[in-house]
Amino acid sequence: MKKLIISTIILYVVISVTVIAISGCGGDSKMDEIEELGPAEIREYEGTKLSSVDDFRENSIKGPQQVDIESYQLKVNGLVENPKNYTYGEVIDSYQHYKKLVTLDCVEGWSVDILWEGVLIRELIAASSPLPSTKVVIFHAYDGYTTSFPLDYIMNNDIIIAYRMNEIDLPPERGYPFQLVAESKWGYKWIKWITEIELSDDVDYKGYWESRGYSDTGDLDKDFFE
Repeated sequence: MKKLIISTIILYVVISVTVIAISGCGGDSKMDEIEELGPAEIREYEGTKLSSVDDFRENSIKGPQQVDIESYQLKVNGLVENPKNYTYGEVIDSYQHYKKLVTLDCVEGWSVDILWEGVLIRELIAASSPLPSTKVVIFHAYDGYTTSFPLDYIMNNDIIIAYRMNEIDLPPERGYPFQLVAESKWGYKWIKWITEIELSDDVDYKGYWESRGYSDTGDLDKDFFE
C-alpha cells in the first residue's frame, strides 16, 4: 500500500513538473515573441550635436498631413518637355542620395540642426528637360501650401528634397514623404508634404506666406517680412 502511495506521489510530481516546463518554455510563451522597435534617430554627426525631430514646433497651415503612400505621386510638370509622375519608391530608387547637415531657422525665433538625406531637385528637373522659358520653380504641398524659388537657386545649389532626417524616415509631422531643405532661407520656404514641382515663367508668383506679406526670396540675411 505504501509503495502504491509513493508511486502515485512520484507520478504526480513528474506530471506537474512536465506541465510547468511546457507552459514556461513552449512556443506560445510571450517570452519567445520578439517585438521589433522603431529606429532611433542619431543625435550627433561627425562631432556636431544634432537637434531632435521632437524639437520642431508645429506651425503648418492645416496641421500634420497623413499622406497615403500607396497612391502618392510626385509630379514634375509645367514648362518641361517630359512631365513626370513618380511614386515614392521611384524617387528613392532612381536618384542618387545625398546627406547634408543643415540648420532650419524659423521666423518664430527657434532653430534646429538636422542631418537631412534626400535627392537633388536639379536632377529631378533635368530628367524632365525644362524649357528655356522657365524662370521659376513652384512647389505644391498636400495641404495646399505653396512657395517658389528662382530656377537659378535650385539649379546652382545642392538643394534637396529630404525623405530622411537624423537617419530615420521623415515622420508625418515633419513632412513625409518629402520636405524641401531650403538652405539659406527662412523656415517658411521649407515646404513639407511636397506633391508637385512646377516649372513656370511667372516671376511674380507668390506662395502662401509670400501673398500675405512675407519676403519672396526668404533670404536669412534679410528681414522675412516685406
